[in-house]
Amino acid sequence: MDKKPSSNFNPLQFLFRVIQGALIGLGAVLPGISGGVLGVIFGIYKPIMELLSNPFKNFRTHVPKLIPVFIGGVIGFLGVANILAFFLNKYPDPSVCLFIGLIGGMLPSLFREAGEQGRTKGSWISLAVCMCVIFALLIGLQMTSVEIAPNFFWYLFCGFCLALSVIAPGMSFSTLLMPLGLYTPFVDGIGHFDMGVLIPGGIGALVTV
Repeated sequence: MDKKPSSNFNPLQFLFRVIQGALIGLGAVLPGISGGVLGVIFGIYKPIMELLSNPFKNFRTHVPKLIPVFIGGVIGFLGVANILAFFLNKYPDPSVCLFIGLIGGMLPSLFREAGEQGRTKGSWISLAVCMCVIFALLIGLQMTSVEIAPNFFWYLFCGFCLALSVIAPGMSFSTLLMPLGLYTPFVDGIGHFDMGVLIPGGIGALVTV
């Protein structure tokens, strides 16, 4: 009687996928790195999107392969969040400067990736409009001395941005949260397993996916 090769458990392959998931989790939380881009590189992005878009149809075929990826993702995400929380509390200014450098270093590759299908006039208009909106928002917050106080709803927003950074390759959620002053409290809360951060952040991420 022939055995189906798919039923065989390969510990090395399982470990390899756990490592891939850990790297994606690291990319999801580390500034300047996109978890979605790493998912594309590892060939994991497409099956994850297929599972999320139609979980009932693809559950049996995709979940067994993606379980080690999800395990690794949680390990990488929580492990890096804990380390980042330490450095943000102990060395806040050097850490933020390092993150700005990481984000800036990612911009050229992100720009090339965005232009793979060519650039139209509408692409440049969209870029200009988005830049103006972001700069206007940041300048307005600075001029009015408005400080965003992290709360349940803002952590919902953080979870939304986090999930979006995994779903949309090339996007780093830290790029959105750092100017708003939400990155440090969000990562610190995750690193210390603060339920006041994990629950709304998890809800925001689940609603997004």
